[in-house]
Amino acid sequence: MRAMVLRRRGGPLVLEERAIPAPGDGEVLIEVAACGVCRTDLHVVDGDLAPGPLPVVPGHEIVGRVVSSGLGVTGLVPGTRVGVPWLGHTCGTCPYCLAGRENLCDRPIFTGYLRDGGFATHTVADARFCLPLPEGYDDLTAAPLLCAGLIGFRSWRIAGKARRLGLYGFGAAAHIIAQIAVAEGQDVFAFTRPGDTASQDFARALGARWAGGSDEAPPSPLDAAILFAPVGALVPAALGHVVKGGRVVCAGIHMSDIPAFPYRLLWGEREIVSVANLTREDGHDFMKTIARTPVKVHVTPYPLAEANGALDDLREGRFDGAAVLVP
Repeated sequence: MRAMVLRRRGGPLVLEERAIPAPGDGEVLIEVAACGVCRTDLHVVDGDLAPGPLPVVPGHEIVGRVVSSGLGVTGLVPGTRVGVPWLGHTCGTCPYCLAGRENLCDRPIFTGYLRDGGFATHTVADARFCLPLPEGYDDLTAAPLLCAGLIGFRSWRIAGKARRLGLYGFGAAAHIIAQIAVAEGQDVFAFTRPGDTASQDFARALGARWAGGSDEAPPSPLDAAILFAPVGALVPAALGHVVKGGRVVCAGIHMSDIPAFPYRLLWGEREIVSVANLTREDGHDFMKTIARTPVKVHVTPYPLAEANGALDDLREGRFDGAAVLVP
Protein backbone atom coordinates (compact mmCIF):
# COMPACT_ATOMS: atom_id res chain seq x y z
CA MET A 1 0.00 0.00 0.00
CA ARG A 2 0.98 3.66 -0.39
CA ALA A 3 0.62 6.21 2.37
CA MET A 4 1.47 9.86 3.00
CA VAL A 5 3.18 9.77 6.39
CA LEU A 6 3.86 12.48 8.96
CA ARG A 7 7.25 11.73 10.54
CA ARG A 8 7.87 15.01 12.34
CA ARG A 9 5.70 17.82 13.62
CA GLY A 10 5.64 20.55 11.01
CA GLY A 11 5.80 18.10 8.12
CA PRO A 12 6.04 17.65 5.24
CA LEU A 13 4.28 14.35 4.60
CA VAL A 14 6.39 11.64 2.99
CA LEU A 15 5.09 9.10 0.45
CA GLU A 16 5.91 5.58 1.64
CA GLU A 17 5.29 2.01 0.54
CA ARG A 18 3.99 -0.14 3.40
CA ALA A 19 2.58 -3.60 3.95
CA ILE A 20 -1.22 -3.70 3.97
CA PRO A 21 -2.28 -3.95 7.63
CA ALA A 22 -4.44 -6.79 8.95
CA PRO A 23 -7.60 -5.91 10.89
CA GLY A 24 -7.68 -6.87 14.55
CA ASP A 25 -10.67 -8.01 16.57
CA GLY A 26 -13.61 -5.69 15.94
CA GLU A 27 -11.85 -3.95 13.06
CA VAL A 28 -12.22 -3.76 9.30
CA LEU A 29 -9.63 -3.30 6.58
CA ILE A 30 -10.78 -0.62 4.14
CA GLU A 31 -9.57 0.17 0.65
CA VAL A 32 -9.69 3.95 0.53
CA ALA A 33 -11.58 5.48 -2.40
CA ALA A 34 -11.34 9.11 -1.26
CA CYS A 35 -10.23 11.06 1.80
CA GLY A 36 -11.10 14.66 2.51
CA VAL A 37 -8.45 17.15 3.60
CA CYS A 38 -9.63 18.93 6.74
CA ARG A 39 -8.35 21.93 8.68
CA THR A 40 -7.80 19.54 11.58
CA ASP A 41 -5.27 17.73 9.38
CA LEU A 42 -3.43 21.04 9.19
CA HIS A 43 -3.43 21.27 12.98
CA VAL A 44 -2.06 17.72 13.21
CA VAL A 45 0.68 18.37 10.65
CA ASP A 46 1.57 21.83 11.96
CA GLY A 47 1.80 20.62 15.56
CA ASP A 48 -1.01 22.80 16.92
CA LEU A 49 -2.49 19.89 18.89
CA ALA A 50 -0.99 17.97 21.80
CA PRO A 51 1.77 15.69 20.47
CA GLY A 52 0.45 12.37 19.21
CA PRO A 53 2.34 9.24 18.17
CA LEU A 54 4.68 9.51 15.20
CA PRO A 55 4.91 8.43 12.49
CA VAL A 56 1.21 8.71 11.66
CA VAL A 57 -0.91 8.77 8.51
CA PRO A 58 -3.31 11.78 8.67
CA GLY A 59 -6.81 11.87 7.24
CA HIS A 60 -10.20 11.39 8.91
CA GLU A 61 -12.77 11.99 6.16
CA ILE A 62 -12.47 8.52 4.71
CA VAL A 63 -14.71 6.86 2.16
CA GLY A 64 -13.88 3.32 1.16
CA ARG A 65 -14.98 -0.26 0.86
CA VAL A 66 -14.51 -3.07 3.30
CA VAL A 67 -11.89 -5.59 2.18
CA SER A 68 -11.88 -7.91 5.19
CA SER A 69 -12.83 -7.93 8.85
CA GLY A 70 -11.50 -9.18 12.17
CA LEU A 71 -13.23 -11.36 14.72
CA GLY A 72 -16.52 -10.10 16.10
CA VAL A 73 -17.47 -7.87 13.16
CA THR A 74 -20.99 -8.34 11.82
CA GLY A 75 -22.87 -6.51 9.08
CA LEU A 76 -19.84 -5.14 7.24
CA VAL A 77 -19.18 -7.68 4.53
CA PRO A 78 -16.50 -7.19 1.85
CA GLY A 79 -17.57 -4.55 -0.64
CA THR A 80 -19.66 -2.53 1.82
CA ARG A 81 -19.10 1.22 1.39
CA VAL A 82 -18.44 3.00 4.68
CA GLY A 83 -17.28 6.32 6.03
CA VAL A 84 -14.68 6.70 8.75
CA PRO A 85 -14.82 9.93 10.81
CA TRP A 86 -12.51 11.71 13.27
CA LEU A 87 -13.84 9.84 16.30
CA GLY A 88 -12.34 6.41 15.76
CA HIS A 89 -12.80 4.76 19.17
CA THR A 90 -14.01 5.52 22.69
CA CYS A 91 -13.42 3.70 25.95
CA GLY A 92 -17.11 3.14 26.72
CA THR A 93 -16.48 3.19 30.48
CA CYS A 94 -15.62 6.77 31.49
CA PRO A 95 -18.35 9.03 33.00
CA TYR A 96 -18.83 10.83 29.67
CA CYS A 97 -19.31 7.64 27.66
CA LEU A 98 -21.71 6.26 30.26
CA ALA A 99 -23.72 9.49 30.10
CA GLY A 100 -24.10 9.28 26.30
CA ARG A 101 -21.49 11.99 25.69
CA GLU A 102 -18.85 9.91 23.94
CA ASN A 103 -17.56 12.99 22.11
CA LEU A 104 -16.01 13.97 25.46
CA CYS A 105 -14.51 10.53 26.18
CA ASP A 106 -11.49 10.60 28.49
CA ARG A 107 -9.63 8.00 26.42
CA PRO A 108 -10.60 8.54 22.78
CA ILE A 109 -8.70 7.49 19.69
CA PHE A 110 -8.92 9.96 16.83
CA THR A 111 -8.50 8.86 13.22
CA GLY A 112 -5.48 10.31 11.47
CA TYR A 113 -4.06 11.65 14.74
CA LEU A 114 -3.85 8.90 17.35
CA ARG A 115 -4.18 6.10 14.80
CA ASP A 116 -3.39 5.94 11.09
CA GLY A 117 -5.97 7.53 8.85
CA GLY A 118 -6.96 7.81 5.23
CA PHE A 119 -4.13 9.58 3.39
CA ALA A 120 -3.35 6.12 2.04
CA THR A 121 -4.65 3.40 -0.24
CA HIS A 122 -5.74 1.26 2.74
CA THR A 123 -6.58 1.80 6.39
CA VAL A 124 -7.92 -0.11 9.39
CA ALA A 125 -10.86 1.17 11.45
CA ASP A 126 -12.98 0.16 14.42
CA ALA A 127 -16.09 -1.33 12.80
CA ARG A 128 -18.38 0.19 15.45
CA PHE A 129 -17.37 3.70 14.42
CA CYS A 130 -17.79 3.28 10.66
CA LEU A 131 -20.80 5.12 9.28
CA PRO A 132 -23.18 4.11 6.50
CA LEU A 133 -23.27 6.63 3.66
CA PRO A 134 -26.47 7.74 1.89
CA GLU A 135 -27.08 7.13 -1.79
CA GLY A 136 -26.72 10.11 -4.09
CA TYR A 137 -23.20 11.06 -3.02
CA ASP A 138 -20.29 9.60 -4.92
CA ASP A 139 -17.00 8.83 -3.18
CA LEU A 140 -15.54 12.30 -3.82
CA THR A 141 -18.52 14.26 -2.55
CA ALA A 142 -19.14 11.90 0.38
CA ALA A 143 -15.64 12.37 1.85
CA PRO A 144 -16.08 15.92 3.26
CA LEU A 145 -19.31 14.84 4.91
CA LEU A 146 -17.27 12.79 7.41
CA CYS A 147 -15.93 15.82 9.27
CA ALA A 148 -16.76 19.12 7.60
CA GLY A 149 -20.35 17.96 7.34
CA LEU A 150 -20.50 16.29 10.74
CA ILE A 151 -18.91 19.06 12.79
CA GLY A 152 -20.98 21.63 10.93
CA PHE A 153 -24.12 19.66 11.72
CA ARG A 154 -23.31 19.33 15.44
CA SER A 155 -22.42 23.04 15.60
CA TRP A 156 -25.64 23.97 13.81
CA ARG A 157 -27.75 21.98 16.27
CA ILE A 158 -25.94 23.53 19.23
CA ALA A 159 -26.52 27.01 17.76
CA GLY A 160 -30.25 26.43 18.28
CA LYS A 161 -33.24 27.64 16.30
CA ALA A 162 -31.66 30.85 15.05
CA ARG A 163 -33.69 32.74 12.47
CA ARG A 164 -30.59 34.73 11.46
CA LEU A 165 -27.45 32.59 11.50
CA GLY A 166 -23.91 33.89 10.96
CA LEU A 167 -21.19 31.60 9.57
CA TYR A 168 -17.59 32.79 9.99
CA GLY A 169 -15.19 31.12 7.58
CA PHE A 170 -16.98 29.92 4.47
CA GLY A 171 -15.07 26.75 3.69
CA ALA A 172 -15.80 23.04 3.67
CA ALA A 173 -18.03 22.93 6.76
CA ALA A 174 -19.89 26.19 6.21
CA HIS A 175 -20.75 25.52 2.58
CA ILE A 176 -22.47 22.27 3.59
CA ILE A 177 -24.36 23.45 6.66
CA ALA A 178 -25.40 26.70 4.95
CA GLN A 179 -27.49 24.66 2.53
CA ILE A 180 -29.19 22.77 5.34
CA ALA A 181 -29.88 26.01 7.23
CA VAL A 182 -31.38 27.65 4.13
CA ALA A 183 -33.53 24.56 3.53
CA GLU A 184 -34.78 24.91 7.10
CA GLY A 185 -35.86 28.50 6.42
CA GLN A 186 -33.00 30.27 8.20
CA ASP A 187 -31.36 33.45 6.91
CA VAL A 188 -27.64 32.76 6.51
CA PHE A 189 -25.04 35.52 6.80
CA ALA A 190 -21.61 34.44 5.54
CA PHE A 191 -18.39 36.05 6.77
CA THR A 192 -15.19 35.44 4.80
CA ARG A 193 -11.64 36.74 4.85
CA PRO A 194 -11.78 40.47 4.14
CA GLY A 195 -11.71 41.07 0.41
CA ASP A 196 -12.45 37.45 -0.54
CA THR A 197 -15.17 38.28 -3.04
CA ALA A 198 -14.97 34.83 -4.67
CA SER A 199 -15.99 33.09 -1.44
CA GLN A 200 -18.68 35.71 -0.88
CA ASP A 201 -20.11 35.04 -4.32
CA PHE A 202 -19.91 31.31 -3.57
CA ALA A 203 -21.89 31.80 -0.35
CA ARG A 204 -24.60 33.81 -2.08
CA ALA A 205 -24.85 31.16 -4.81
CA LEU A 206 -25.62 28.60 -2.08
CA GLY A 207 -28.43 30.71 -0.66
CA ALA A 208 -26.79 33.07 1.82
CA ARG A 209 -28.88 36.18 2.34
CA TRP A 210 -25.73 38.28 2.82
CA ALA A 211 -21.99 37.74 2.44
CA GLY A 212 -19.15 40.03 3.43
CA GLY A 213 -15.79 40.24 5.15
CA SER A 214 -15.30 39.23 8.77
CA ASP A 215 -14.44 42.86 9.46
CA GLU A 216 -17.90 43.98 8.34
CA ALA A 217 -21.17 44.26 10.23
CA PRO A 218 -24.12 42.25 8.93
CA PRO A 219 -27.20 44.20 7.82
CA SER A 220 -29.25 42.64 10.64
CA PRO A 221 -28.35 41.43 14.15
CA LEU A 222 -27.70 37.69 14.39
CA ASP A 223 -29.51 35.24 16.62
CA ALA A 224 -26.47 32.93 16.60
CA ALA A 225 -23.09 32.59 14.95
CA ILE A 226 -20.84 29.62 14.22
CA LEU A 227 -17.09 30.16 13.95
CA PHE A 228 -15.38 27.73 11.61
CA ALA A 229 -12.34 29.98 11.12
CA PRO A 230 -9.74 29.23 13.85
CA VAL A 231 -9.27 32.92 14.65
CA GLY A 232 -9.79 33.88 18.28
CA ALA A 233 -10.32 37.56 17.44
CA LEU A 234 -13.57 36.60 15.71
CA VAL A 235 -15.16 35.59 19.03
CA PRO A 236 -15.67 39.16 20.33
CA ALA A 237 -16.46 40.29 16.79
CA ALA A 238 -19.28 37.74 16.58
CA LEU A 239 -20.48 38.56 20.08
CA GLY A 240 -20.83 42.15 18.98
CA HIS A 241 -23.24 41.10 16.24
CA VAL A 242 -25.55 38.69 18.14
CA VAL A 243 -28.70 39.76 19.93
CA LYS A 244 -29.26 39.45 23.66
CA GLY A 245 -29.61 35.78 24.50
CA GLY A 246 -27.68 34.91 21.34
CA ARG A 247 -25.05 32.21 21.11
CA VAL A 248 -21.59 32.07 19.53
CA VAL A 249 -20.45 28.53 18.74
CA CYS A 250 -16.72 27.83 18.33
CA ALA A 251 -16.51 24.82 16.02
CA GLY A 252 -12.77 24.31 15.63
CA ILE A 253 -10.58 21.88 17.54
CA HIS A 254 -7.90 24.59 17.75
CA MET A 255 -8.14 28.37 17.75
CA SER A 256 -5.73 31.23 18.25
CA ASP A 257 -6.05 33.01 21.59
CA ILE A 258 -9.23 34.98 22.21
CA PRO A 259 -8.30 38.59 22.97
CA ALA A 260 -9.68 40.48 25.96
CA PHE A 261 -13.00 42.14 25.26
CA PRO A 262 -15.42 44.36 27.19
CA TYR A 263 -17.97 42.59 29.34
CA ARG A 264 -20.80 44.47 27.63
CA LEU A 265 -20.34 42.18 24.60
CA LEU A 266 -21.16 39.14 26.73
CA TRP A 267 -23.75 40.76 28.96
CA GLY A 268 -27.40 40.23 28.09
CA GLU A 269 -27.19 36.45 28.52
CA ARG A 270 -25.14 35.96 25.41
CA GLU A 271 -23.24 32.67 25.36
CA ILE A 272 -19.94 31.34 24.02
CA VAL A 273 -19.82 27.56 23.63
CA SER A 274 -17.40 25.15 22.00
CA VAL A 275 -18.06 22.00 20.01
CA ALA A 276 -15.84 19.02 20.76
CA ASN A 277 -15.64 16.15 18.30
CA LEU A 278 -18.87 14.26 17.55
CA THR A 279 -20.88 11.21 18.51
CA ARG A 280 -21.99 8.26 16.45
CA GLU A 281 -25.54 9.48 16.96
CA ASP A 282 -24.54 12.78 15.30
CA GLY A 283 -23.22 10.77 12.39
CA HIS A 284 -26.36 8.72 11.87
CA ASP A 285 -28.64 11.77 12.28
CA PHE A 286 -26.59 13.78 9.80
CA MET A 287 -26.63 11.05 7.18
CA LYS A 288 -30.42 10.82 7.49
CA THR A 289 -30.69 14.60 7.15
CA ILE A 290 -28.65 14.85 3.96
CA ALA A 291 -30.51 11.90 2.46
CA ARG A 292 -33.73 13.82 3.06
CA THR A 293 -32.30 17.26 2.19
CA PRO A 294 -29.58 16.75 -0.44
CA VAL A 295 -26.66 19.16 -0.40
CA LYS A 296 -24.20 20.05 -3.13
CA VAL A 297 -20.67 19.29 -1.99
CA HIS A 298 -18.03 21.25 -3.89
CA VAL A 299 -14.72 19.42 -4.06
CA THR A 300 -11.25 19.92 -5.54
CA PRO A 301 -9.58 16.52 -6.09
CA TYR A 302 -5.86 15.88 -5.65
CA PRO A 303 -3.80 12.72 -6.24
CA LEU A 304 -2.61 11.08 -3.03
CA ALA A 305 1.01 12.07 -3.70
CA GLU A 306 -0.01 15.75 -3.78
CA ALA A 307 -1.29 15.78 -0.19
CA ASN A 308 1.23 18.46 0.82
CA GLY A 309 -0.02 20.71 -1.97
CA ALA A 310 -3.62 20.17 -0.89
CA LEU A 311 -2.71 21.14 2.68
CA ASP A 312 -0.94 24.28 1.47
CA ASP A 313 -3.89 25.25 -0.72
CA LEU A 314 -6.25 24.74 2.23
CA ARG A 315 -4.04 26.88 4.46
CA GLU A 316 -4.07 29.70 1.91
CA GLY A 317 -7.75 29.36 0.97
CA ARG A 318 -7.05 28.69 -2.70
CA PHE A 319 -10.26 26.77 -3.42
CA ASP A 320 -13.95 26.83 -2.55
CA GLY A 321 -15.53 23.92 -0.74
CA ALA A 322 -13.30 20.98 0.20
CA ALA A 323 -10.12 19.29 -0.98
CA VAL A 324 -10.22 15.51 -1.45
CA LEU A 325 -7.34 13.08 -1.97
CA VAL A 326 -7.96 10.27 -4.44
CA PRO A 327 -5.63 7.24 -4.06
